[in-house]
Amino acid sequence: MLKVVFNRVVVGNMDRKRTIFWDDPKAGARDAALISGLDYLKAIKDGRINPPPIAMLVGYKISEVDSGYAVFELDPDEYHYNPFGTVHGGIISTILDTAMTTSVLSTLRKGVSCSTVEIKVNFIRPVTTDTGTLRCEARPIHIGKHLATAEGKLKDKKDNLYAHAVSTCFIFKAGKE
Repeated sequence: MLKVVFNRVVVGNMDRKRTIFWDDPKAGARDAALISGLDYLKAIKDGRINPPPIAMLVGYKISEVDSGYAVFELDPDEYHYNPFGTVHGGIISTILDTAMTTSVLSTLRKGVSCSTVEIKVNFIRPVTTDTGTLRCEARPIHIGKHLATAEGKLKDKKDNLYAHAVSTCFIFKAGKE
């Protein structure tokens, strides 16, 4: 572990603290010339490659991944809250973006990668700590030569929909040159 971040929030007489650890992001970065998108994602899921720092910061994890399919899970917590006492839309957008981009990446061979160009999120209902574990499921809609589109849905364990989104990803040749 290379870095430690300490956050301390004092609310009334309650002291809340969260410590985040992450590894060197370069050590876990995908070398697209050596590994396909799906093999890379499976290695993260299985713990053979460390997740990116954003996963540690936000607290999400890959629970399922296959070609053209990705599921991430998140347990909403107070540190995700906005000033209105609900999970910030940016957190919800982040997990949707991550799952949708992962669903596209899971279809890409060695030497090819992708990046989000655009995302459109619809927030259906507020998320709180009482919501419980959220499951974000995503699938590509279309994979083209240079652009891909994907869709994602964020639901609770009872299958209640909290948000849904579509994204566009740019597909490009990657690797060391």
